[in-house]
Amino acid sequence: MSNVLEEVLAANANYVANFGDKGNLPMPPGRHFAILTCMDARLDPAKYAGLAEGDAHVIRNAGGRASDDAIRSLVISYKLLGTSEWFVIHHTDCGMETFNNEIMGNLLASSLKTATVDASGWHDHGDGTGCANGKFVQWLTISNLEQSVVEDVQRIRENPMVPAEIPIYGYIYDCKTGQLIEVPEATTAGLAA
Repeated sequence: MSNVLEEVLAANANYVANFGDKGNLPMPPGRHFAILTCMDARLDPAKYAGLAEGDAHVIRNAGGRASDDAIRSLVISYKLLGTSEWFVIHHTDCGMETFNNEIMGNLLASSLKTATVDASGWHDHGDGTGCANGKFVQWLTISNLEQSVVEDVQRIRENPMVPAEIPIYGYIYDCKTGQLIEVPEATTAGLAA
């Protein structure tokens, strides 16, 4: 058993011992909102948004992007579980700003091993065969942080499955301070009708 697996299972045992009445939480989020944000390990939406278990839906992916799957989750969050406000929260120093579709496609074509990055860019050091499939994927990278928030809010707002009465807010989480910084153009694009 790996150290990580042992640590996770030990932490879970402690969590179970103190679980209390959390098994009685209802399925719909108690505060009726959802957050779409990045999977970056430095972000803790429960802390930066003051969430307790059962409060909100948190949808995470690389970059916090409004992918088809993220929109699918938001629509389920509203239609079946009653959320009525949504946040799109990207963050500073995001890894999605450090590469583009071509770089990722080339790295995967070279090998499937973990790449490294330095001041001159990304490098593949793996042995063996890679996979060309990565050259055909839209990786939803970020070239301008504020603009990516605006684009994602607009993409959600323009989706015909998204009701016009849901406000969608656009923010950037500052990894150096923990502050949520509004992107006014995104929030304007996400105004409820």
